[in-house]
Amino acid sequence: MAEQLHLDIPDDPKLAQNITHFARALRKAGLPIGTGRVVDAIRAVQAAGFSQKQDFYWTLHACFVSRPEHRTVFAQVFRMYWRDPRYMEHMMAMMLPAIRGVQEDRKADAGEKRAAEALLDGVERDQPETEDTGEETELEIDASQTASTEERLRSLDFEQMSTAEIAQAKRILARMTLPVKPIESRRGQASHVGQRIDRARTLRAAMRQGGELHEIARQKPRTRWPNLVVLCDISGSMSRYSRIILHFLHSISNAKGAGWAKVHAFTFGTRLTNITRHLHQRDVDAALAAAGAEAQDWEGGTRIGECLHAFNRDWSRRVMGQGAVVLLISDGLDRGEPQALGKEMERLHLSARRLIWLNPLLRWDGFAPKAQGVAAMLPHVDSFRAGHSIASLEELAEVISKPDDMGEKARLMTALSS
Repeated sequence: MAEQLHLDIPDDPKLAQNITHFARALRKAGLPIGTGRVVDAIRAVQAAGFSQKQDFYWTLHACFVSRPEHRTVFAQVFRMYWRDPRYMEHMMAMMLPAIRGVQEDRKADAGEKRAAEALLDGVERDQPETEDTGEETELEIDASQTASTEERLRSLDFEQMSTAEIAQAKRILARMTLPVKPIESRRGQASHVGQRIDRARTLRAAMRQGGELHEIARQKPRTRWPNLVVLCDISGSMSRYSRIILHFLHSISNAKGAGWAKVHAFTFGTRLTNITRHLHQRDVDAALAAAGAEAQDWEGGTRIGECLHAFNRDWSRRVMGQGAVVLLISDGLDRGEPQALGKEMERLHLSARRLIWLNPLLRWDGFAPKAQGVAAMLPHVDSFRAGHSIASLEELAEVISKPDDMGEKARLMTALSS
């Protein structure tokens, strides 16, 4: 049950318009609300009345919330819209955390930032005057030139993005997919145009005809979808990249009909953590909050070799079946023994159908495999690509099903051998 705050219902007589704007904010925050639900909500409030805050809350809740994961977002938008006297300042603080004086002392709850962005969408620049504190703070929200901004974001490094740009990048990644081609299985299925002869079905048909062979049954290979296994580095040098990429993985895990049989996600820094079940939650804020609480080594050190050893020992046989494709997301800056790291990488490579390494450091033109960890890992991957921007992830989506794609591996292997 959502926490009931002591908020006053506004005395604005235009209640139908207020409910309409409230529903619009919920729709922008991700709730599937159409015109019919808005009409039902207005009629329900007219029938139930709104003299009690709790009755008003649950009346709108019954009309607008259809899934459990939408409850948190609804509660946050309701708290901000009906009506926290300083809700605009709180929303500005969450969207522009560099501003001082209006920030809350606590961290935003799951869904709260999304609610703030939904309510601030389309807000005018001229804000109501606040109490004069002697310091002038100018806030501007400019939504012009959205298309050109989005194009610029696609090539911008995640590390160089501002807070507002990161929020926009996450929305773009939420719409992206990672398509994959099905794999031909050794098993067959009946087909009139198949190339292989189905001996068993042919003989059974002949036995029913007294042993006479009238028709040769044929079959074609069955197709199946591979698993996707993601190993994401969350050490200090990778924290900004890993947080954004996990948003991308969340959308892949919850995309219906995307082609992958199962998506398994692991994080590693100083230890290996399985966050697969957390990414299956519908709400992205709640999913990543649960994943962050599960992984206790965020922004810590890096022990790639030990973590890969734990994966190969405990999880490889469980999740690497069905021709799994492995995405390794790391900068390769390991402090352990390079020989042990190379051995674990070789074992991981032999277990996977394809092993693709995404390294944010590859964004530099002068990148060379000089680090011992990079030199130990590079020979055991099928493809070595950059993973620092939206454009690099879009390129990954285009080549992930191409078995001959090597990315920058060939060039760097030449530099490594010279």
